[in-house]
Amino acid sequence: MVVNRRFRFATGGFYAPSAREYAGLARKVEDLGYAALLLPDHFGEQLSPFAALVAAANATTTLRVGTFVCDNDFRHPAVLAKEAATVDLLTDGRLELGIGAGYLGPDYAKTGIPYDDAGTRVSRLFEAVTVVKGLLGPTPVTYSGEYYRIADLDGFPKPRQQPYPPLLIAGGGQRMLSFAAREADIVGLIMKSREGALDFEDGSVAATARRVDWVRTAAGTRFDDLELNILILDVRITADRRDGAAQIGRTWGISADQVLDSVHFLVGTTDQIADQLQDWRDQLSISYIAVMPEFMDQFAPVVSRLAGT
Repeated sequence: MVVNRRFRFATGGFYAPSAREYAGLARKVEDLGYAALLLPDHFGEQLSPFAALVAAANATTTLRVGTFVCDNDFRHPAVLAKEAATVDLLTDGRLELGIGAGYLGPDYAKTGIPYDDAGTRVSRLFEAVTVVKGLLGPTPVTYSGEYYRIADLDGFPKPRQQPYPPLLIAGGGQRMLSFAAREADIVGLIMKSREGALDFEDGSVAATARRVDWVRTAAGTRFDDLELNILILDVRITADRRDGAAQIGRTWGISADQVLDSVHFLVGTTDQIADQLQDWRDQLSISYIAVMPEFMDQFAPVVSRLAGT
């Protein structure tokens, strides 16, 4: 019998123009009951993730901090391992390390970083995860792959969390999710993109259930140890679910029915949303919910009701 994990909630990704204001935002996240502050990794109007995560941890007491997610193509895995271990050490073991294959074309176009095909980027990520895990471990690493070569390198410093900080890998396809099921501690369930745009039909409950089946099959006996994560793109607290779904649909260019059938939108009263999340946990084993920062205040009553239950 599968025992449901307790709910955890996260938000983040915001910008602040000063250390004082950023610390205040981090404390607010913690005070609202969120378990983690997560930062993306892009070249747009956002802070560099690792320094900002240390600042957030220094401003709070128990708030976990994480990358959501690091683009593997922006750093050699030896550099990423050193950054992650340092952050975990300086935050007293509060880091969650999210790493992905990269997807945002403008990041590559504007920096000149080569934007290889998806299959190549994913294969490179697989090698990088092996290298990062090894360098966070207790012994020197020698590795020879298609994309990376490591020669007797002993990663330093070592992270506070052993054998390494919780690793988050997200995916929408079977290859990526199967790898995440075998290698990650937290598996993010995301919809696919088509020509650079999100495929909202791929975010349905049925499509997500198919992803969970892929994860379950690939994970085998370790499935119960995994934490499944989703990102909520939009939230409407309202007594009229249909009208709220129509509002979200107009924002995202989809129908109200698509909104109501998606695991990436939440609409209804606080009680209705809490019930929906409990249903998703029962049916899909999803227990780690991240919300976009612009919704963290209105979503806070749901966090207060469900966090830790």
